[in-house]
Amino acid sequence: MKNSLFILAVFLLGFQQFLIANDSTKVQLKSVQAEPQHPMVYQLAGQILNSYHYRKLAIDDRLSENLLNEYLKNLDPSKVYFLKQDIESFNSFKHDLDDDIMQGKVDRLFTIYNVYQDRVAERINFTKELLNTAFNLYTNDSFLTDREFAAWPENYHEYDELWKKKILLEIIQIKSGGKDLKVCLDDLIKRYNNLFKQMSKSKNEDVFSYFTNTLAEIADPHTNYFSPRMAEDFNTSMSLSLEGIGATLQTENEYTKIRDVVKGGPADRSKLVHANDKIVAVGQGKEGEMVNILDWRIDDVVSLIRGKKGTVVRLEIIPGDAANNKTKIIEITRDKIVLEDQSAKGWIKQITQNGKTSKVGIIALPTFYLDFAGMQKGDPNYKSTTKDVKRILKQLTQDSGATSIIIDLRNNGGGSLQEAVELTGLFIKSGPVVQVRDAMGEINAEADRDDKIYWNGPLTVLVNRFSASASEIFAAAIQDYHRGLILGEKTYGKGTVQNMLDLNQFLMVEGTKLGQMKITIAKFYRISGGSTQHKGVIPDIEFPSVFASKEYGEEASEFALPYDEIKAANYSLFQEKAFPIASIKAAHDKRMKAADEYRYLLEDIANFNQAKNKKYTTLNEQLFKSQSDSEEQKKKAREEERKKVKEASKMEPNLILDEAVQILHDAF
Repeated sequence: MKNSLFILAVFLLGFQQFLIANDSTKVQLKSVQAEPQHPMVYQLAGQILNSYHYRKLAIDDRLSENLLNEYLKNLDPSKVYFLKQDIESFNSFKHDLDDDIMQGKVDRLFTIYNVYQDRVAERINFTKELLNTAFNLYTNDSFLTDREFAAWPENYHEYDELWKKKILLEIIQIKSGGKDLKVCLDDLIKRYNNLFKQMSKSKNEDVFSYFTNTLAEIADPHTNYFSPRMAEDFNTSMSLSLEGIGATLQTENEYTKIRDVVKGGPADRSKLVHANDKIVAVGQGKEGEMVNILDWRIDDVVSLIRGKKGTVVRLEIIPGDAANNKTKIIEITRDKIVLEDQSAKGWIKQITQNGKTSKVGIIALPTFYLDFAGMQKGDPNYKSTTKDVKRILKQLTQDSGATSIIIDLRNNGGGSLQEAVELTGLFIKSGPVVQVRDAMGEINAEADRDDKIYWNGPLTVLVNRFSASASEIFAAAIQDYHRGLILGEKTYGKGTVQNMLDLNQFLMVEGTKLGQMKITIAKFYRISGGSTQHKGVIPDIEFPSVFASKEYGEEASEFALPYDEIKAANYSLFQEKAFPIASIKAAHDKRMKAADEYRYLLEDIANFNQAKNKKYTTLNEQLFKSQSDSEEQKKKAREEERKKVKEASKMEPNLILDEAVQILHDAF
């Protein structure tokens, strides 16, 4: 036959035999090694973390252990490539890596990566051979899919058995999408060939960057090393903001997971992509081949998804609440995330209570933006958060008659500190907004110095798990001043300040760019003394969240800087009397018990947790399909029920926003 892949399916007593024309050539990967500048840069990175980082990272045996563990975890998060004997070999120098940092030695970490490459190539070869054998698709066995606490295989027998189950599950998953056996096997061959191609592209600098960045992130999750290439691309790919669809990614085991979507971006507008979805393949255009991205590095995934405005990218995703990791393919048209999409927007929402109608002004703020260059040039029309909110406040209150205001900071990841301070100043007379403590322990307060209040009426601020940094500064100040009520979910807890360092300023290597380091240099503290770091902002009225604090936000990293407190700043409360939280919450709870949308929210959380907590997946195709179909039927029935509820109410429900309006009436 002309085709290099020949498949014959034979059905015998519940077994399925697949014969694949085998390429006798074993795949191999080229070893990587240190370049002349790497020892100097590695030593410098350690010195910077030890001297300039806020934490002043101790280079000791504890760091050495953490570095080895994190490096292995980053390379093999699912524990399917390394053998126990590999780990035991690496552990022989687990207390030597700190000395290597101080002496600029990188050979051990390159050695680990080369062992990893060898194991990957070995497993690719094993998979190709395995696909020529019989598979029992009706076994009563299962596969441990949550492998965070799994052990590395003890020997080659365990190793091979693990991969037999892994590949069998992949066949069942692909087949559940309605594909025939030939296509399933073809997809698997392409998947592992693509993995090999990606691995073969690894350069010495890529690997050096990989383990040096692991060292940096042990200081804290916002400290990073950027290779020269990554530094040039920092504002696009390495910021993990996907130019083209508007989403933020993170790696979870072998998957690329969507952490959140950018408000107003293509992914958000499509309503097809949500936080916690996993991307397993990417295709270009409406008909381009779907390229499997399991086990890919995050920057390679970014490069694949980015593209010109107006072009189509197809994503094969596993929805966050999907049963048995069943996938679906969606299309998104790439677009630019322009400043206007991220600008503040306002509108009026009317509410009628006891026969009286009142107007509530809503201001949605996706980010804290500032056209710094325009401001520096003296352009009177430069864009800024505070300028836009001032204008919207006037439109809502003076022109449209709003008697209360809601500031919506949900999914606002932060931005300009200056704008967070000035925006707070629109709602208070004057005073400190946030305290900043640097690595030397010096504390300074950023303050609003304008005595004018632009809105002194009822105010509520909405936040969620992805409200971070500048959003937390604003919400915390409003809460501390007793200026308004905070409603929603516990916030992200990102209360640190970063600065970029050009490594060529420290080392002069003629004709060689050395990259950059982004390091944490300070922490934010509320005016009441507590840090926004790690703890975040706790709403006055808190809603349950799909996104657990242990998996999202600062608490997700064991190396995040801790919560602590300093002395409170000197400030005067907007109102001495605190809000009657107990009575407000009692009325809120009563409404929630009767609200269909609240019941749906609790169901969403329960379904999400059920999917997340599932440790094993069946290796019986019939049972797999039955479970998947059952879950799909439940989802469709629930969607139909929600549709009927919406039609009966003759309006599109917005639980959090609607409840914020009600709470405003209770509180003021």
